[in-house]
Amino acid sequence: MKDKENQLGTDNIETLTEEQQQALLEKFDAESNVRRITGVMKWVIFFGLLSFSLFQLYTAIFGQFTAVIQRSIHLGFGLTFIFLLFPARKKGSKTKIAFYDYILAILAAITSIYWTFNYERLMTSLGTINQTDFIIGLVVIVLVIEAARRAVGLPIAIIAVLFLLYAFFGRQMPDFLSHRGQSLESIVNLMYYSTDGILGTPISVSATYIFAFLLFGAFLVKTGVGQYFNDLAVSVAGKLTGGPAKVAIFSSALQGTISGSSVANVVTSGSYTIPMMKKLGYKKEFAGGVEAAASTGGQLMPPIMGAAAFLMVEFIGRGITYWDIAKAAIIPAILYFTGIWIMTHFEAKRLGLEGLKDEDMPNRKEVFKKIYLLTPIILIIVLMVSGVPVIHAALYGILSCIVVGIINKDVKFGPKEFINALVDGARTALGVVAATACAGIIVGVVVKTGLGLSLANTLVDLAGGSILLTLVFVMIASLVLGMGSPTTANYVITSTIAAPAIITLLAPDVSQAMIPITVLLSAHFFVFYFGIIADITPPVALAAFAASGISGGDPIKTGVNSAKLAIAAFIIPYMVVFSPELLMIDVTLLQVIWVLFTAVMGMMAIGAGVIGFWYRKINWIERLILIASGLAMIYPERISDVSGLVVFGLLFVFQLTTKDKGNKPNGQNVTPAN
Repeated sequence: MKDKENQLGTDNIETLTEEQQQALLEKFDAESNVRRITGVMKWVIFFGLLSFSLFQLYTAIFGQFTAVIQRSIHLGFGLTFIFLLFPARKKGSKTKIAFYDYILAILAAITSIYWTFNYERLMTSLGTINQTDFIIGLVVIVLVIEAARRAVGLPIAIIAVLFLLYAFFGRQMPDFLSHRGQSLESIVNLMYYSTDGILGTPISVSATYIFAFLLFGAFLVKTGVGQYFNDLAVSVAGKLTGGPAKVAIFSSALQGTISGSSVANVVTSGSYTIPMMKKLGYKKEFAGGVEAAASTGGQLMPPIMGAAAFLMVEFIGRGITYWDIAKAAIIPAILYFTGIWIMTHFEAKRLGLEGLKDEDMPNRKEVFKKIYLLTPIILIIVLMVSGVPVIHAALYGILSCIVVGIINKDVKFGPKEFINALVDGARTALGVVAATACAGIIVGVVVKTGLGLSLANTLVDLAGGSILLTLVFVMIASLVLGMGSPTTANYVITSTIAAPAIITLLAPDVSQAMIPITVLLSAHFFVFYFGIIADITPPVALAAFAASGISGGDPIKTGVNSAKLAIAAFIIPYMVVFSPELLMIDVTLLQVIWVLFTAVMGMMAIGAGVIGFWYRKINWIERLILIASGLAMIYPERISDVSGLVVFGLLFVFQLTTKDKGNKPNGQNVTPAN
């Protein structure tokens, strides 16, 4: 806000500069490690990215081309500009394009539009390819893997290579993983000349829904909504107990509606919230942990869910709509952020921390006058709930952003900003193009070899048919597979490899068409959650590492704190499987209210037990009892719910009657952490 009285009182708080924020993003977020080109090539890339967005807008408004042509052109744009913008090495030149990157970019442009000029022949070839087709397909596979390594990160590239090797050496695999093996020609044919590989469902969603919403996000940023999220969060939560931590939670939940990256969310909102938390008295590692946990939760937040919501619609199928996915995600997301909120509250009470002072607060009246800045987000939700096609909802959202940008006098929004938003949207999409194309390789191998079913049966057998043990194994697999991968690729990998184990166990000997929707949703949400929280689970906790770069705390300790604060995320997926009422599918309002009430009470008990403070400091016996009663309330059985509530109520009364007997908060003489 321009008015001095409306700004946050952060003059005496050490916040990160834009350059420092960019340096952090480049260090921990592969998608942000781009070159800053000058001269003629700057404008070549600028107009190329603009053309990418205009192509996507044209097909969104007037209709798409044939599936493989639409996807191959989308892939061609993405790969070409990845090689021009992303250096081969993280420490490579950020101002000059290497000669070999020009070659790779030209190859990407030529090979990716090969389908356009050979469409009729390839469609009538009945699955056979000639020598030229083979070479082109092989080059595309290599380019996709290299582009993913640069723009997304090494983990997904390694996984893709391992899956290709698995497809080729199938006969040499152990018995439970063995298959007849695929020739190099059949692998190339599958990967580029079918819709089961690189040009499969993941990139199809990228070329339609995801790009449209990334463009919407780029326009939304131009309206000034990013800063408004921070101001609104401070206005709502700043003066509460431990205010800055709650600001971080609220702000990150809002940022998650437009951000597709946990790390980007951390850097964007954490640059303001972490210094405020440190100033108030939170330890470095705890302040970083709060921001990392909250920012990661942004990927679980409807309506976008890091773009995974659109993939989920396609992967589950069976008539599932986008609204079904968004509705199913509401209660789990509420519980996630409620859990972090509760634990930060108890930590603040334990330390004796208060909220922000008046001089650190924005002018609430002025902030709430700007509530219209949220109109585009609200409009999109209303349109999609009303059944408007997702693409059309995104287009209307972009139009509303333009109107809001013009109305908001605190930002300049004219033709230049309009064009820059188109370019920014295309640039943001590059990482998604690489991730979904590379994920298509993984999906293609799974479909061709039946690996998903083999792994599912192996996990179920290993667990001895136990639902709980199977879920634990799937959790571990999802955490490992999700490490270092962005949300879209993360979900594709975990849903393809890990979700079938849960489906196999919950719906044995049932055809795909007959599997209950609740089972499909439960399985996909389970792996989605654990894949996402890999961002805050040590040792590869990228969001926590980025937060430690702002707080100055120890990265591993920050990761441990973030995982502890996000304990709800380790519980909610199990709740979803055992109590599908949380997904609001085929349930009554009374059932939803009861499950939500017991779950929130359970999170409160667990939060107090983990932090070690409620109305007073609590000992280890009380902590264990609280955690046990919380788990009992969360477990979806009427007896366990009632038992847990009774124990919780007794402990509540005991806390009230003994709160004044010593055990004062630890923070009466708290000094701000450095």
